[in-house]
Amino acid sequence: MKVLIVDEMHESIVHMPEELGLEVDYFPNIALSEVLEKVSDYEGLIIRSKFFIDENFLQNAPKLRFIGRAGAGLDLIDIDACKKRNIEIFAANEGNRIAVAEHLIGMILSLFNKIEKSHLEIKNGQWKREENRGEELFGKTVGIIGFGNNGEATASRLVAFGCKILAYDKYRYGFGNQYVTESTLDEIFREADILSLHIPLTTETNKMVDKAFFDKFSKNIYFCNVARGELVVQDDLVDALKIGKVKGACLDVLENEKINKLSESQQKSFDYLKNHPNVIITPHIAGWTFESYNRINTVLKDKIARFLGLK
Repeated sequence: MKVLIVDEMHESIVHMPEELGLEVDYFPNIALSEVLEKVSDYEGLIIRSKFFIDENFLQNAPKLRFIGRAGAGLDLIDIDACKKRNIEIFAANEGNRIAVAEHLIGMILSLFNKIEKSHLEIKNGQWKREENRGEELFGKTVGIIGFGNNGEATASRLVAFGCKILAYDKYRYGFGNQYVTESTLDEIFREADILSLHIPLTTETNKMVDKAFFDKFSKNIYFCNVARGELVVQDDLVDALKIGKVKGACLDVLENEKINKLSESQQKSFDYLKNHPNVIITPHIAGWTFESYNRINTVLKDKIARFLGLK
């Protein structure tokens, strides 16, 4: 079987041919036009985030049997079009769940304890103690929407900090245990001190977090998004911060992550967020560790092996 890899991958990918008996071509810098010329010869395709796999792309890939996504989320793949062609899709969500969970908790701890703010003040010769009095994570009620790999990994670590976990997943049931309470959205709206999103971007979830969503919370909350920026109406998040409905935010993703190519409206909301003292933004790196980079390959390799009947 011939497999085409079109994104940069961890160096361990070079061992896949000998381990699975595949003929692999690795072109990490290839352009879409070149892929469309070559892909007709391949039965497997591995991508990260370079381009969208749509109907037009698939028309050029008549032999394709599987697509491996080296990361979490399948919003760059037309799933329905793949199903029509009986093309299997593998994501490597398991590969970066530890990294995502650790990154998110690091952001929350930094925000609550004013670590970034006080560090910058120290660099400017300011020694402020009372102004930087922190807030404890212990005892907080955390609402987690989406209890897949990343949501579950995050919950298990927050439990160690003494948090109460309320988790909601529209498509998963029976996951509650002594540490995690399987909840409804209404329970999260009523009780949460912190909200964390761990859901994929779909037509159903696109812009689901808007003014009406924030208004449903009984408490003023801290908001965390390490999933997809398009889940949130960014202007409505800004408005919620302005009125105190959202007390602070930890954002690893944005509505438009090409921050040098923003619309006027996007620039205005981005400027507000990046200058807000209680907002921390990182450049979509929550799952981006050296360890996850390698682990993603391992996950994909195992899923491809099962698909080929080798496991």
